[in-house]
Parts: sequence; C-alpha cells; structure tokens
Amino acid sequence: MSKPPHPWWKSATVYQIYPASFLDANGDGTGDLAGIIAKLDYLKDLGVDVIWLSPIYRSPLADMGYDISDYEDIDSRYGTLEDWDRLLQGAHARGMKLIKNDPKRDWYIWRPGKVVDGEELPPNNWKSVFQGSAWERDSASGEYYLHLYLPKQPDLNWDNPVVRSAVWDVMQFWVRRGCDGFRMDVINCISKTDGLPDAPLVDHAQYYQPASMYFANGPQVHKYIKQMHAEVLSHHDLITVGETPFTHEASELAAYVLPQNRELNMVFHFELMDIDSPSESPLLRKPWTLGELKAIIGRWQRFMRDDGFWNAVFLENHDHARSVSRFGNDSAQWRAASAKMLAILQITQTGTLYVYQGQELGIKNFPRTWGIEEYNDWNASPHGGFTTGTPWMRVNDDYREWNAEQQISDETSVHAFWKRALKVRKMHDVLIYGDFVMLLETHEQVFAYTRNYGSTSALVLLNFKEGKVDVDLGEVVGGVTGYTFVLGNYENEAIGLEEKVTLRDYEGRVYVREALLN
Repeated sequence: MSKPPHPWWKSATVYQIYPASFLDANGDGTGDLAGIIAKLDYLKDLGVDVIWLSPIYRSPLADMGYDISDYEDIDSRYGTLEDWDRLLQGAHARGMKLIKNDPKRDWYIWRPGKVVDGEELPPNNWKSVFQGSAWERDSASGEYYLHLYLPKQPDLNWDNPVVRSAVWDVMQFWVRRGCDGFRMDVINCISKTDGLPDAPLVDHAQYYQPASMYFANGPQVHKYIKQMHAEVLSHHDLITVGETPFTHEASELAAYVLPQNRELNMVFHFELMDIDSPSESPLLRKPWTLGELKAIIGRWQRFMRDDGFWNAVFLENHDHARSVSRFGNDSAQWRAASAKMLAILQITQTGTLYVYQGQELGIKNFPRTWGIEEYNDWNASPHGGFTTGTPWMRVNDDYREWNAEQQISDETSVHAFWKRALKVRKMHDVLIYGDFVMLLETHEQVFAYTRNYGSTSALVLLNFKEGKVDVDLGEVVGGVTGYTFVLGNYENEAIGLEEKVTLRDYEGRVYVREALLN
C-alpha cells in the first residue's frame, strides 16, 4: 500500500522578509513591496517555496508594524493593496506562496486601578514584556487597559465573541485576496487567567513582576483557536504557524499542533532561542554548550512523531541574533564555513524550514551599539544597494565584501551553498520525514545523527568548533558501508566514509544510503 501524500507545507522552505529592511524600490529609504517584487526571481532561484512577510498593515510604527491601526490596508510606506496583489501574482506565477502575519489587537481589556496605602496603582503587578507596567491609564475614563507589549498595542479581549468574529472576517479578507497562510503572533497569549491575579514576587528589586503564567496558554486559548480553525482555516489549503513564547513544556506546545486537535500546523517555540538567555531577561547573555543544543534539538526531533507533531525549524528571525554569530564563528576565517555548517544542521531536520532574509548570505550581527534591524546587502554600491535615498538606518559595514551580488557569482559562497543544500533536501525525503537517532551524544565538539525513512538512511556529521576532530562511527546501526556523500561545506567532490573519520574546522557532511541488498 502506498503512503498518503504529505501536505505541501511540510517540505516547504519558508523565507521570512522584514519588509522595511529588505529592498527600497522608490528611494525613500524604507524597504517596500515593490522591492520584494524586484527580488522574486532571486528567491525562486534560491529554492524558496513560501514568502512570509512581517507586518505591512497600516501602523504608527511604535513597534515596527506590530502595532496595527488598519488590518485591511497596506501601510503607505510599503505600498498599496494593488502592490500586494502584484506581489502575490508574481509569487504564484513562480510557483511560490505568500503568507502574512495575522491581525491581533483591537478591542481591549479594561480594569479599574487599585488603591494601596493611599496610592493608585494599576489593576495588578504584571510586567510588560518591554519593561514597566503592562497597564496604561486612560485619563478620560480613569481606567487601565492591558498591553503585554507597548502601550500602543493594547491586548485584544478574545473573550468577547464580537472580537473573535471580527478577527475571522479580517483573515477571510486576506484569504480572498490570495493569501496562502498566516504566522500568528504570540497566539498562546490570547486567553488570560480569570481574575487577572497578581504575579508571584520573583524580582524583589521592582514592583512589577513577570506574569506569563497568567497570560500565556490561558484557559480558553484552545477553544478560540479551534473556533478559528472551524470558521476559517479548515476551509482553505493554508499554512499556519503560531508563535508561542514563554512556553517550553512539550505537552502544552503539542496541544496547538497535533492534527487531531484541529488547530495549527506548527508553532515557533523558543527553547533553542533561549539557550543563551537567563530566565530573568532575554536581553542578557549566558554561555551555552553543544550538549544543551543537541539535547534540545534531539528532543524536539523525536517528540510525538507518530502522533503527527510537526516542527518549525529555524535558527534566526527578526527577534533573534544572526545564527552565524550566535552558534557559529563570524570571524573572517571561519564565517563562511560555519554558516554553511549551520545550513546543514537546518536542512537535515524534520520540520518546515524557515530562513530569515540574509541568512542565506551568512549575514552576521553588527555592533551592539546599533539598533535592532539591518537590511539585506544586495551589492557593493552605497548602502549595500538597499536604497538610492537616505536609509532609515545604517547598513552593515562589511557590505562591500559580503553581499548578494558578490555571492551569486561565487560558486563557493554561502549563498551558493544554501541553494545547493535546499536542492539536496528536496531530493531526499529522508532528511524531511526520517526518524532521528543521536550519535556521540556526550561529544563536546561533534553533533552527529542518523535519519531513517523507509529503505533510506542518512548520516549527518557536524563539527561545531575550530580545530580538527577524530570521530569513531562504530555506533552507526548497520555500519557505514554503502553511504554516499551528498553534501559538504568544504568541497563538492565525494568524500569516502570509513568507521573512523576526521572532521575539519566547522566541517559538515551529509551521507545517504539506500537499502543494502542481501
């Protein structure tokens, strides 16, 4: 009996675009939809299946577009609804799909303040994700509204059925315009604990306290997402991914994804992204170890596979540092090699693959004194080819040597490697759907694993550090005979495989073996 076909979104490569910093086509200094349209052939050639746009709705831009004033229009900085239609048509004509960030805040949660020792205080002691109180006082009414993020982003009151109905209408509006799916911002925060109780005191230095235990994964969250699925999602062939911060508990995350629950295709969870952040603040740093990284990836690669749990595989996005600076080595000597090694890590995992703009070029972090975002470096012209005008922020200083135009013409570049790696992933279903068996689990320098799917096996070897390392593959089930080299970040010619191998600095290799004949 043949296996049923997999949904298209499982093997897809999704490319995230932060529109303001992608490409400016009209010279006003801000990236726009016309700039994205101009690079559709670039994305198609890279191997992209789905383009995901960060918010482009009309917005005062207090939080770079995540503060939305009109869910059914395009902010004039980026273009018009007609530009959206042209972008969609261009993507579809090239066999790519287009997804957007979902709408999220409009009708609000209001509460009166409280008086303590003669002083008026907010309704509770919840701390905003962006520090300070999560409540803002309205001088006209004297009451407070809840904003887990910025004051210009008041939280929706999803308990109000009128609000939910309005959200479904907005989603249908974009589906009718051809949108192929939604990335749902902080979707696990749409239901709060009844009564909005004070958070426990964990930081004695301040009054306001972290309160995610009361605003994330609340009592009605699954009821509301199931309703979204019934009213909107189930009627269309869409890709859906939910952002689920403040949540590492596997069972809580599974509830959003397992097919029988009829909610979402997958979620972005942040256990790996939190590996180098202390629990008290994502803005602080702490050392991470390869053992921790291996444990996190291994756990999620194996998690509830037989029940249909599906991963979203990513190493960076608009909220997190560049992966080559964080998990690799962005020095001049090892930047390209380690960026390619990390590409191998991503393309050999089960899950829908997400690539953030510039990741395919090995773009690195810029100095901590700069702002949050950077634009793509397209060529060596002023401002990296991003704009002919005055850019809204500074381009990375290395743009003359490290840009898309230079890499496209270089077969040894990070871009060329990503293009090749995505082709290898699509050629071998074992890399997408195979099981996951960790090798050398306690090794402090090498991440190695096998994948098995039907009659095919894959072997992945990754050296995460500078310096050569000898590896004994004696624990590979069935031995190493019959494996064929399919991808490596040092050279394209086949590298033979024996039970004992030596990996070079930041070297990555992928081998595939079809069933051995008896």
